[in-house]
Amino acid sequence: MAENEIVAGWFEPGEAMPADPRLAGTAIADSVVDLIGNTPLVRMRRIMETEGITSLLCMKMETTNPGGSAKDRPALEMILAAEREGLLRPGGTIVEPTSGNTGVGLAIVAAQRGYRCVFVMTDKVAPEKISLLKAYGAEVVVCPVAVEPDDPQSYYKVAERLTHELEAFRPNQYANPHNPVAHVKTTGPELWEQTAGRITHFVAGAGTCGSITGVARYLKERNPDIRIIAADPEGSVFSGGSGRPYLVEGVGEDFFPAAWEPELYDEVIPISDEESFLTARRVSQVEGILIGGSGGMAVAAAIQVAKRADPDDIVVVFNPDSGRGYLSRVFDDEWMANFGFLRECEQCVAAVLDTRSPTLDSLLYVNPAETVRIAIERMRANGVSQLPVCKNTPPFAAAEVSGAVDELDLMEAIHRDPSVLETAVEKVMGPKLPTIGVGQKLELAVQMLETAPALLVLSGGRPLSVLTRTDVLSYFEAVADEAVGRG
Repeated sequence: MAENEIVAGWFEPGEAMPADPRLAGTAIADSVVDLIGNTPLVRMRRIMETEGITSLLCMKMETTNPGGSAKDRPALEMILAAEREGLLRPGGTIVEPTSGNTGVGLAIVAAQRGYRCVFVMTDKVAPEKISLLKAYGAEVVVCPVAVEPDDPQSYYKVAERLTHELEAFRPNQYANPHNPVAHVKTTGPELWEQTAGRITHFVAGAGTCGSITGVARYLKERNPDIRIIAADPEGSVFSGGSGRPYLVEGVGEDFFPAAWEPELYDEVIPISDEESFLTARRVSQVEGILIGGSGGMAVAAAIQVAKRADPDDIVVVFNPDSGRGYLSRVFDDEWMANFGFLRECEQCVAAVLDTRSPTLDSLLYVNPAETVRIAIERMRANGVSQLPVCKNTPPFAAAEVSGAVDELDLMEAIHRDPSVLETAVEKVMGPKLPTIGVGQKLELAVQMLETAPALLVLSGGRPLSVLTRTDVLSYFEAVADEAVGRG
């Protein structure tokens, strides 16, 4: 960035601010935005050792930016461009949908320039991210994640409405050309210089695609043989999915943003929520680098790339942010266990499922648009009393479970009105079944079944099966019989 562009407080675009003469000859930054960029590159020595990687695997540490993420770079570039183009004036308001990091970057720059910030987030975002944005003085609006992009409640549509109502400037990181430009100007050149031009592979998550596209533009221009690899959550459109819900935050999409330039990418690697989260925890414990779920996703893909790379290759993985924003999710054992990512003990819910009839191995469910008659027939045919109501087709994401039907409730509804039989399930369904992780303690399942007729078991963040009181009783009976037999 030009020196006269990064200043504290409002100034007319192009107008240079006088430097404080007391800073001359010191290493004192004029403002916090001067500290954006020039992040370090570090070898992932321990991961290389444990994975048997012979190429050089390095991590670009975007956590050292003032806001703790790579999003500080485009946040600054987009605001500077808006000022130059007359889209932001003194006292203006910024509205942006964000998973958190872009919001922090915008809030930091806005604080230096005196703008109001209103951010729109989905309810899958970790609560500490919401608190963090509020700590910077921003206003936060939370929207449901399990809605279509065109739904008035989606965070895209809410952001559009607020932009109009508040007469605000919306940076629109998904479409703003200055998002990738920030990385063409800064990240790409840094990587080239830090590796002495020897970088051979660059691996990064794709979300708005600003980071990966901007870096790719620069590096491919310097050396067209450099391979660019996009890491993507399973279910995202970038790796061929439909955009169905997944749990990793800040990456993947259900549409193709303006910065999506597939001709620049040599490969797209889908990574599951489970592998993303477990890799993030492992890197944090093995390397001493606390990274988030999207960072874990990128590292998981980079390990695949580095394993098949040549010994002289330099593989750089882009770590977008710190794990500090995910302490209540990725690094919370209870949250991880509840979604079926961790196993707490040997006698867990999985042990009960292992003893059931093979016919119950797959998840039995009913779609919202199917009739009550179909739901009853499905319950009768399989000898079950409850069915989760799930959108789409398997494999489901936890967010695609919209409710449940119970035979007792249906019986009472039909008794009152026989026409309910031909009614869509979504019109009569009850609340979602309580969830429990496949690796959680059976003792917890027993406690929960005291008040709930059944539980929805999650594995790897996805619904696996329904657990009933009968299932647990049958398991205890089998264990008791086995104990008597041994005696």
